[in-house]
Amino acid sequence: MDSVDLQVLATARQWAAQGRRVAWVTVARTWGSAPRPPGSWLVVRDDGLIEGSVSGGCIEDDLVARMRAGEMGGTQPFTLTYGVTQEEAARIGLPCGGTLEVVIEPSASAALLDELAARLARRQLTTKRVDLQSGLTTLADAPRGATWRWDGQQLHTVHGPQWRLLIVGAGQISRYLAQMALALDYEVTVCDPREEHSAGWDVPGTTLVSSMPDDAFLAMVPDPRCAVVALTHDPKLDDLVLLEALKSDAFYVGAVGSRLNNNRRRQRLTQHFDLTVEEAARLHGPVGLPIGSHTPPEIAVAIAAEMVAVRNGVQMQGLGVVPQPHAPSSCAVA
Repeated sequence: MDSVDLQVLATARQWAAQGRRVAWVTVARTWGSAPRPPGSWLVVRDDGLIEGSVSGGCIEDDLVARMRAGEMGGTQPFTLTYGVTQEEAARIGLPCGGTLEVVIEPSASAALLDELAARLARRQLTTKRVDLQSGLTTLADAPRGATWRWDGQQLHTVHGPQWRLLIVGAGQISRYLAQMALALDYEVTVCDPREEHSAGWDVPGTTLVSSMPDDAFLAMVPDPRCAVVALTHDPKLDDLVLLEALKSDAFYVGAVGSRLNNNRRRQRLTQHFDLTVEEAARLHGPVGLPIGSHTPPEIAVAIAAEMVAVRNGVQMQGLGVVPQPHAPSSCAVA
């Protein structure tokens, strides 16, 4: 659950604590050009106030109208489908051909909202199950890698830090990147065995470890929802963790440094270690999108943006970046 969803949850809890009825609406299934993916959600207060999003605003307007008309009373969850016909899509405002099915819980439990908030505060990966037949909504621990499921009767959505990021090095770039990654729903671990660098680390919500980076990475038991970014400029720290990460299922592996230094790094890893050329080619180095970054926050933005793109399956070729007229610094993303 990212920072936006946490705000939705906080608002829902506030409304429930005030004694207001709160309906929870979740995208269960989409066809064609639907505006939001399955798992997107919002809450509607009994007077029509809304927080969150399941579309570009068109479906939200209809939900508000239904709430104010008294069509979302009771406690039994039910479904609505938008955009079944071209006429319906045009009326609601969905893109041509798009269809979207939502599950509506017309009276979300205040106790359940509080329990979910407590689980997320502990960064506990949680499955929320809505059973349309029984009308019950329950929470349970979710295995890592769990995703939403909908079979027409039971909706399973996953909430919590599904993605993990290991940042090697506790420097300035790491501070900005860690904060951005937390907002993007990553569980963030920062590894730096150098006490002179790690002593001042104080980013809330992150875990600092002092082991060697490759040991820290293997201890995470990496999976396809892991990312690794090496930011120390020290081959003794960066290379070994990159070696392990590039052989793993981690979806993103990046290293700071110039293009020349990263090419040399690839050569070291393939010539002196058991890394294949194909595995070495997975390295994002220089790390981050080429947006002319120079300062630590700019570099962190470039890294976070590239991680989002890779996570969403966006192809990086042909982005067409205009080169800067001045020479980049050694840390610049190029």
